[in-house]
Amino acid sequence: MDKQIPCSSPLNALFPRELEGFDMLAELALDLRWSWNHAADEIWRKLDPQLWSLTHNPWGVLQTVSREHIAKLLADPVYRTLLDTLVKTKREAAESPGWFQQTYPDSALNTVAYFSMEFMLSDALPIYSGGLGNVAGDQLKAANDLGVPVIGVGLLYQQGYFRQIIDTNGVQQAVYPYNDPGQLPISPLRHANGEWLRIKLDLPGHPIWLRAWQVQVGRTKLYLLDSNDTANYAPFRAITSELYGGSADLRLMQELVLGIGGWRLLNALGIEPEVCHLNEGHASFAILERARCFMQKTGLSFSAALVATRAGNVFTTHTAVEAGFDRFAPALIEQWLGDYANVELGISTAELLALGQEDSCHAGDDFNMAYLAIRGSGAVNGVSALHGEVSRRLFASLFPRWPLDEIPIGHVTNGVHTPSWDSAGADELWTKACGKERWLGTIDELGKSIRAVSNKELWHFRTAASQTFVTYVREHLVRQMAASGTPQPEMEEAQHLFDPHVLTLGFARRFATYKRPNLLLQDPARLLRLLTNPERPVQLILAGKAHPADSAGQALIQQWVQFIRQPQVRQHVIFLSDYDMFLSEHLVAGVDVWLNTPQRPWEASGTSGMKVLVNGGINLSELDGWWAEAYSPDIGWALGDGKEHGNDPAWDAIEAEALYDLLEQEVIPEFYQRDTQGIPVAWTTRMRESMARLTPLFSTNRVVREYTEQRYLPAAEAFRARAADNGEVAQQIANWQQALEQQWAGLRVDGFTARQEGNHYLFAANVLLNGLAPEDVNVELYANGCDGGDAIRQSMDCAYLPDDNRGAHLYRITLPALHALSQYTLRIIPSREGVSIPLEVNHILWEH
Repeated sequence: MDKQIPCSSPLNALFPRELEGFDMLAELALDLRWSWNHAADEIWRKLDPQLWSLTHNPWGVLQTVSREHIAKLLADPVYRTLLDTLVKTKREAAESPGWFQQTYPDSALNTVAYFSMEFMLSDALPIYSGGLGNVAGDQLKAANDLGVPVIGVGLLYQQGYFRQIIDTNGVQQAVYPYNDPGQLPISPLRHANGEWLRIKLDLPGHPIWLRAWQVQVGRTKLYLLDSNDTANYAPFRAITSELYGGSADLRLMQELVLGIGGWRLLNALGIEPEVCHLNEGHASFAILERARCFMQKTGLSFSAALVATRAGNVFTTHTAVEAGFDRFAPALIEQWLGDYANVELGISTAELLALGQEDSCHAGDDFNMAYLAIRGSGAVNGVSALHGEVSRRLFASLFPRWPLDEIPIGHVTNGVHTPSWDSAGADELWTKACGKERWLGTIDELGKSIRAVSNKELWHFRTAASQTFVTYVREHLVRQMAASGTPQPEMEEAQHLFDPHVLTLGFARRFATYKRPNLLLQDPARLLRLLTNPERPVQLILAGKAHPADSAGQALIQQWVQFIRQPQVRQHVIFLSDYDMFLSEHLVAGVDVWLNTPQRPWEASGTSGMKVLVNGGINLSELDGWWAEAYSPDIGWALGDGKEHGNDPAWDAIEAEALYDLLEQEVIPEFYQRDTQGIPVAWTTRMRESMARLTPLFSTNRVVREYTEQRYLPAAEAFRARAADNGEVAQQIANWQQALEQQWAGLRVDGFTARQEGNHYLFAANVLLNGLAPEDVNVELYANGCDGGDAIRQSMDCAYLPDDNRGAHLYRITLPALHALSQYTLRIIPSREGVSIPLEVNHILWEH
């Protein structure tokens, strides 16, 4: 298959092409821009009001409605004028230069390939589980807003993540509806001649054929692969069946399809990204395939090709615990990738395994996908400042003898795509205060604008949001109860639950033990008193899924359901089942306070609390993840002491008491304390400052600009430099790395002196470089920082070059006597311009 053949996404042959204007309806329906830009909602509502309200899937509505009704609407001048205007606006938005084009018109960056196991874009495309997909989908949307040239690469799941039912006993049941591609807003990728673009993976046994699909996200594209091709061996058709389900074999196959198949898809489309962004380690095999393609193009060895391509790879880790990384037994890697390594990459299976093992001397160790990602990337980051620290500890073993603060893992704190999560009321408020284009460029002035909104206007906005929210909650709960076989009297009672004037707390996320969703249940009697206070009542809304294999998480759900079913509790607490994107949109728009109670530091970032910001919700959270850097006393409430206590039941009890105290003594009184106009002034003041200060800061507008400026642009320039002239620079670096490997063990210090003269220290060292040149190393004095300050690193000058480069080189330096002489230690590290130390070369020699 010629990769230069242009591919297209022609409309389905079953479409009524004779209907003039239908193509414009299809164009709108297939662009997920409608998932955050609601200007076209009336178009779909007129097609079928009931179906639209149930699905919010324009493509599904368009596929279902009769041709006669479509023709009738297209003949309506008002409807047609609206359609024409919307299509014109959409096309103009796609062609207009964004922030990136205006700020970096001559950039070396043309394409970022963003690989992720899941993308949360809309409930109409259910190929996500939770936080990881949320980050991926929101960043893809922000890339569209800002004009950053990002292309998404993922998998199309036949079933996706499970859907949740809570049965009459409060037990979670998992169901897996089929994702009918014909009802999803996706298009098959086809060649100009109509042939479906298919990717072939030649793995042991049977080849795997992968079908390619396209999702339009404004001016951004997401490409999806699925294995449900009729030419495949039957079990292989199920590779892309479930998200995060099945055996280790199935999981490995999914990651092969995503990484290797995904890069081959880009190759088949003629797309050559400068930057490959790995959103978690699942897609790390793309590193191997990218290097293989570069080998094929240049004739370089795998080691040199990896040097060239890794400069353009960016790895974002989202995992805060060692057990969270995907690992595979060596035998499994050898079974599925042995021939690929030997034949395609020209390396041994042992060499491949070493890329994913902590120590190549331990050949029996599992293959860790995160280790492969680190060894194959030019930049690595966590997803909050605290998570960056946690990640440096988690990966310290890959950089033995290096100080923790020099482990090469930074952070870019997550954010959310604000236009996707603001309610209609919030959008109106922000548009009035900040303008309609507020998220399309820099956002520095938004806080100043939102601070001008009055208490009265803010409270009116929140009151309306509460009313809308209560209406939705009742409708959702009744449908949920009907599905689980609840008696009719209880369903009728549910239509009157909750009060829009009562303080509403929200807790919604994956139910896992480390997230402590039952912290509020530590003292059920105290919680009940708090909820049922007649003067200052409180209502609590909960939602969340536990992984089908997580029995402990499922038990936490059952515990809540049993608590709620007590007659005195039922009016005050609701658990809404099947937590998905649509439910999340309503929750973050309606609750007054968002609760988050993880065990620090196991919440890498968290994004659910960020979504309430634009809607005027206030956070009460453990000092973990993003909240550890966002919190201040005037914008929300903090739980915990900012320290780590592990899985300690005693500490859980202490924090539960603190949570009850916070609610009873601060949160609830502030909400109910009103002025003469019935406005809670202290509450709206806190709300306003939270909205003004945090909403812009924790938006994907900021996140994608940071990735662009701190990661993508430098990575693109570094890759282009190493790839130039058929990878000449990459080959030179690879040769240098090989020389270091061979000669580093013979490097040693042959005498080190340190003395004080007056107010200065004089240091001298004789260093045997074992054939290396002085420019290959950096001889440094190192001292730990004092009182939490930065460490001291001072490079010594080479004062004498021996005639024989195997002789001793004399290094000297004079420093002010500001610290104790005993604090200084001599160390030697590799040095080469353009090479990231210790990410690419982690040798270090200490003189003790």
